[in-house]
Amino acid sequence: MAKTQDHVFTDRGGVIENRHLVHAAIVDAQGKLLYSVGDPSRITLVRSAAKPAQALAVLETGAPKQFGFDDADLALMCASHNGEARHISRAFAMLAKVDAREQDLRCGGHAALSASVNRAWIKSDYTPTEICNNCSGKHVGMLGGSKAIGAAIADYHLPTHPIQLRVKRVVEDLCGLEADSCQWGIDGCNLPAPAFPLHYLGKMYAALSAAADSMAVDCSASARERGLSRIYHAMTQYPELVGGEGRFCTALMQAFGGSLVGKVGADGCYGIGIRASEATDRVGAAGAIGIAVKIEDGNLEILYAAVMEILEQLQIGTRDARGRLADFHRPVITNSAGVVTGHTSHEVIVRPAMAL
Repeated sequence: MAKTQDHVFTDRGGVIENRHLVHAAIVDAQGKLLYSVGDPSRITLVRSAAKPAQALAVLETGAPKQFGFDDADLALMCASHNGEARHISRAFAMLAKVDAREQDLRCGGHAALSASVNRAWIKSDYTPTEICNNCSGKHVGMLGGSKAIGAAIADYHLPTHPIQLRVKRVVEDLCGLEADSCQWGIDGCNLPAPAFPLHYLGKMYAALSAAADSMAVDCSASARERGLSRIYHAMTQYPELVGGEGRFCTALMQAFGGSLVGKVGADGCYGIGIRASEATDRVGAAGAIGIAVKIEDGNLEILYAAVMEILEQLQIGTRDARGRLADFHRPVITNSAGVVTGHTSHEVIVRPAMAL
């Protein structure tokens, strides 16, 4: 059961208004639970935090080589993007590479995740279409993967399609789960989304960062490690494509300069992979670690605050790097007149797993 210290609070004038329950798991690349907050085994729909695994499934079809997807394209496959011009233009260019049309996408359109992009769309009376979906890069990747294995593209989004069966196997492999042990739902973008105990998401991200370490010292790494390393470096080299202006994923990876990778999942889920360092040594890992976080009520602003508090307590990265994200760590509450009316505070304690 979650303890009283497992919450992020918001107040107005010192009066506690909301109490948000936090769950987190900190694991090594073998999946060993090192530290936790709340319930590290909470069954969690990881939503878009699964995108690196989905991109790996596409990569392993040979689609990037066949269609000329570069690392920036891979970053967009892992993105929940803002719908900025750079995101839309790249998604269209990827469609051209696979000789597909926007009408082939099965994700639907929606308002942009960026308020400024939405204002521009409204001002120009623009109706967002499929290419504007924050997951459009992933969907184009799925089209390419489907073509690379000789499968039809009309139903690439269905759970029984060959490309989705490949995704399923990759997710199970990265998590170290037995076949058919994941639960699956349908994500907001109309693709299958996996659910499993939260600590397996940490293992997935630990594997992602461990592969980047392995490739740095061992050119004979496996094909799977090479693929994971390429995805890691694509995301950290092009963080502006993974999110966009003002987005936490982008700001986090920019601040930490390639030493970690991070990706949000809708409704309050987050995955982080951290390369081996003195900080990972201090938490008892012989190499890379993964952090998985879930906010019980799905609040994204609170999610980012909790992620930063966990990084602070574990002393991941430099004080300067963490300081660059201070506005995410302890966001203030302002009213319509711009007056600060409340604050965010933490009663989150990252506890060694042995203390559970």
